[in-house]
Amino acid sequence: MAEVILMPRLSDTMTEGVIAAWHKKVGDKVKKGDLLAEVETDKATMELESYKDGTLLHIGTEKGGKLQVNDLLAIIGSPGEDISSLTKGGGAAKEKNESKKAEPKKASSEKSTSKEPAISKETATATAIDISKMEEVVLMPRLSDTMTEGVIAAWHKDVGDNVKKGDILAEIETDKATMELESYKNGTLLFQGAGKGEKIQVNELLCIIGEKGKVDVDAVVAAAKGGVTSPSTGSQQSSSESSKAESAKGLATPAVSTEEQSTGNGRMKASPLAKKLAKEKGIDLKAVQGSGDGGRIVKADVDSFSPQSTVPGPHSKTTTPATAAQQAVAKFSPTTEEKFTDTPNSQMRKTIARRLGESMFAAPHFYLTMEINMDNAIAARVQMNEISPVKISFQDMIIKACAMALRQHPAVNSSWMGDFIRTYHHIHIGSAVAVPEGLIVPVIKFADQKSFSQIAAEAKELYGKAKDKKLQPHEFSGNTFTISNLGMMDIEEFTAIINPPDSCIMAVGKIKEIVVKKGEAFGLTNVMKVTMSCDHRSVDGAVGAAFLQTVKKFMENPIGMLV
Repeated sequence: MAEVILMPRLSDTMTEGVIAAWHKKVGDKVKKGDLLAEVETDKATMELESYKDGTLLHIGTEKGGKLQVNDLLAIIGSPGEDISSLTKGGGAAKEKNESKKAEPKKASSEKSTSKEPAISKETATATAIDISKMEEVVLMPRLSDTMTEGVIAAWHKDVGDNVKKGDILAEIETDKATMELESYKNGTLLFQGAGKGEKIQVNELLCIIGEKGKVDVDAVVAAAKGGVTSPSTGSQQSSSESSKAESAKGLATPAVSTEEQSTGNGRMKASPLAKKLAKEKGIDLKAVQGSGDGGRIVKADVDSFSPQSTVPGPHSKTTTPATAAQQAVAKFSPTTEEKFTDTPNSQMRKTIARRLGESMFAAPHFYLTMEINMDNAIAARVQMNEISPVKISFQDMIIKACAMALRQHPAVNSSWMGDFIRTYHHIHIGSAVAVPEGLIVPVIKFADQKSFSQIAAEAKELYGKAKDKKLQPHEFSGNTFTISNLGMMDIEEFTAIINPPDSCIMAVGKIKEIVVKKGEAFGLTNVMKVTMSCDHRSVDGAVGAAFLQTVKKFMENPIGMLV
């Protein structure tokens, strides 16, 4: 199915991007990690990588053309696929772009001269400085659709350090994950807006990067404290909307264009993410074969790399049997005093509390429980795993069953929007994963169109990323239905709180053996209980019950999902 890529917001002040170059043309095959285009922003020229395999079916504008943030950039899908419905929305963007090209050059030149220069001591006396327009200023970006503030998990650069494009500046803990922030320019780190563990609101001063002696840091900090730190309200609203659109569409991953790394034998081409993963895994990039354009090394190459002999990475630790035994025994020291520990809530924990609190008290929940016979599912899973390239779990089968059932019961695949009910035509299944900080929901997109093996492979990758806190925003947003499974923890039955914006969430218990009457005798059978929580504003009891009956039918006769 064709997928739309919109123009992403590649810097905190970006409103439009200019296509500096296309690395693919319409009709070309595209792989994950391939360079699609170079986009010139107000701060740097950035590269856009493809996040999926397919054929480039449409581009939003030619080289040199401008696109507003959130305009149609490209469409990737299958050869010959009908994309007329997708390009209708892009047509308006195209007309808007062409009308902009037709504007007098004078207006263009006036716009180009309107950029705020680096602030000197003379200009610092101005009554108001809009630091959001300064190239030296880095504001806290919005790294997820629900993010309002970020916590500095770690600084990778100290004040006074030289910084290059693509260098990791800091790790930012958001409400969904801990994400790395790369520098988009060269210079010296002159100021940090907060220390490790401290919070910064979205659009507040994060750091200053520039040339020492040419930037009046005190004036910029004073302006930031005075509140002139962010664009107008309309600009902030645009930023929020574009962030949501980026999450929903799974935008291409931006990487700074100066990604070539110098080696002893010359130049080596690798994406910043590939370099970072290689460093973490202790892999020498010289030994990795690149599959991208011109032999460029991408993330998939590092993930699939398996050296003949494993070389310990720089951060690897060796543990002797004696040390392991000592670590396995928990230390206990008795106490006669009453003590307690206060642990500050993480951004993720606070967001879970806020959103699920709103869901529980705003959405009228009702619950439907059904028992499913799992004998055929158990037998089918054994047979499928004999030929499947990846191990298929019961959770993968449940995801597929729910996705197929949502096709037949679209009213369940919906959201309450206040004045109207939004019914989704696409099916994105969220699968809740427990992490030390709380709970995160990776999303299997278009799950109804994927095979068991495809769902299993994608789910395994997403669960791994979730536990390593490496999920990207588009990988944990856009869900239309959610599944929460505690069966592996011996929970027989439970109820779950609806995960907004979904109308329903299904809680799955463990598979257990029970004794039942079979003919004239008694025998063992395997059953599993599921409980669906429904938002009564958008889903009625009969609708939810009919949906569960269809899920039961698919799970008790898995071959029905293959026909």
